[in-house]
Amino acid sequence: MPATYFISDLHLEVTRPATVRALRRFLLEHRDCEALYILGDLFELWIGDDDDAPLVGEVAEMLQRFTAAGPALYLMQGNRDFLLGRQFCRRVGGRLLNDPSVINLYGEPTLLMHGDSLCTRDTEYQAFRKNTRTPAWQAELLARSLEDRRKLARELRSMSREATSNKAEDIMDVTPEEVERALLDREVRQLIHGHTHRPARHDHTAGTRWVLGDWDQKGWYLEATPDSMRLVDFDIKSTS
Repeated sequence: MPATYFISDLHLEVTRPATVRALRRFLLEHRDCEALYILGDLFELWIGDDDDAPLVGEVAEMLQRFTAAGPALYLMQGNRDFLLGRQFCRRVGGRLLNDPSVINLYGEPTLLMHGDSLCTRDTEYQAFRKNTRTPAWQAELLARSLEDRRKLARELRSMSREATSNKAEDIMDVTPEEVERALLDREVRQLIHGHTHRPARHDHTAGTRWVLGDWDQKGWYLEATPDSMRLVDFDIKSTS
């Protein structure tokens, strides 16, 4: 039966080799699917498509082999890898998706998002997000050397972790009213997103929301077929 898969929030980095191995196994085991959507934060840090780090080359090789086997691959920027661009997508045989995007998922119009824009109660982060998504800010950053960008990325990650530790849990989750608005504005009844690391299915007045899980102790994916939708988890350590 045809199947389409959705994943997000792998946060790949060299200090988490088990997660890198888990992605390799996942791609090998699902090469017969129609499409794979990666809805943001594939990488923990992304300093630009010209990054020459060994991990980038390793992951690119995995994705190249996956798309060469036939499935379509779509990538969306997350809050960690928002500089991910078309150059990397072309390199791996994929396509860059706008956030948000609406697709036809086996006859069901479905809204895809990373999910961070839905967390409107976190006003501090939303201000940072607005600033860093401007072409001028990104152009200035990408004009710096790779080493300068790596240093800045580490600093931003440290600041983010410190800020997150001081925020209430509900502030970092989606705002229900924003979910309803997103569904109604785009006239869809189904939404898939990541970011919050709280995998579940939620029923809203305007439609159904599927939340993808992050890859930490477990990996998560959403499997969609013409007949069903299901969230699946697996032990990352067992894939090592």
